[in-house]
Parts: sequence; structure tokens; C-alpha cells
Amino acid sequence: MNHQLLILGAGGHGKVMAEVAEAKGGWQSIALLDDRHAMLNGSLRWPVLGAVEQAGQFVSQFTHATVAVGDYRLRLEWLEQLINYGFKIPTLIHPAAWVSPSARLDAGCVVMANATVQADARVGRGCIVNTGASVDHDCRLGNGVHVCPGANIGGSVEVGSGSWLGIGCSVIQGIRVGSHVTVGAGAAVIGDILDCSTVVGVPARGISGGME
Repeated sequence: MNHQLLILGAGGHGKVMAEVAEAKGGWQSIALLDDRHAMLNGSLRWPVLGAVEQAGQFVSQFTHATVAVGDYRLRLEWLEQLINYGFKIPTLIHPAAWVSPSARLDAGCVVMANATVQADARVGRGCIVNTGASVDHDCRLGNGVHVCPGANIGGSVEVGSGSWLGIGCSVIQGIRVGSHVTVGAGAAVIGDILDCSTVVGVPARGISGGME
């Protein structure tokens, strides 16, 4: 297949996404865009061709493009822009991850090594299921959700758009995590969380917003 991949963002997340794409295979070429391109080009294993805002200039050279930035708002905005430019938006899944055949992942998602997405899970556009994380059966993740390394989400959990589930946190089954929520590293979520809240601790307690 004659597929070329352009990744917006050449920071740590961009490098990991490029390696996920390489590990999966099927790409004739992979390149990056970053506003620091003058400094970065030649220092990475992939060319850094220009600034992020130049993405539209590369639509004739690359069949696919995706976004590797941590800010979910920018990630979703740029995914929409890439679609408007005419790029195809891949979902990148590391070959060492497990994604159930009945799970559905929207465009622009990435599932890192040793992560798991189980039966009938639904993962929205531009989500990150990071290294060693697990999303159990029948979960619903909104757009732009980041499930950080080692985080575990029990069955039938709903996570609203733009939420960040920190490293090593756990969310028990059947919980609703609102939109734009931050769950601290190592937290144990045993109750529903209101939109726009930050929770930490074991069990998780709100430090802004809070639990229902």
C-alpha cells in the first residue's frame, strides 16, 4: 500500500505515535510537523518538515495525518482541520495492544503498547489509551479523553469529552466521569464525578468541583 503519514507534533507524544505507526507497519513514509521544526529537523529519526500551520500544504504528499499534542482542545481542532484539508485520519494501534473486534475507535485515536480496549467499548475521536492502560467492556469515552499510562477503567464506565485520567488511577465499574475532568495519578474513583472537576486520592475526593 502506498500510504504516507504526517503527524502534527514532534514532542514526546509525537515520537511515541511515530513509533506506534512504525511498529504496526504499512506506511511508506512518516514525517512530522512542529513549530520548532528549524531546531528539530535532523535530530529525530523522522523528518520535521515545517510548522503545524503548514499542514494543508502537504495534502498532495501524504495520504493520512493525525495529531500528537497533549492539549485535547488543540488535538480535536487540528483533527477537524486535517479532515477539511482532505487527509484520511488513521487510528493507530500498537501491535502489542489488544483491541476487541467489537470495540469501536473513532478517527485519530491511538492505543499504545500493552494497552487493552475490551468488548463493545466505544472510544471517541482523538482519544489516547496510553501504555499499559485498560478500558473494560461497554465503556463510553467521549472525544479527546486521555487514559494515562497504567490507568484502569472498569466495565460500563462513561467518561465525558476532554477528561484526563492520570497515571495509575482506577475507576470502578459503572461510574460516570464528567466532561473536562482531571483524575489525579493513583486516584481510586468509586463515585460519579461532576463536569469540570479535579479529584485526587484514595478514595478520590474533589479539590475543585467534586463528586456527585
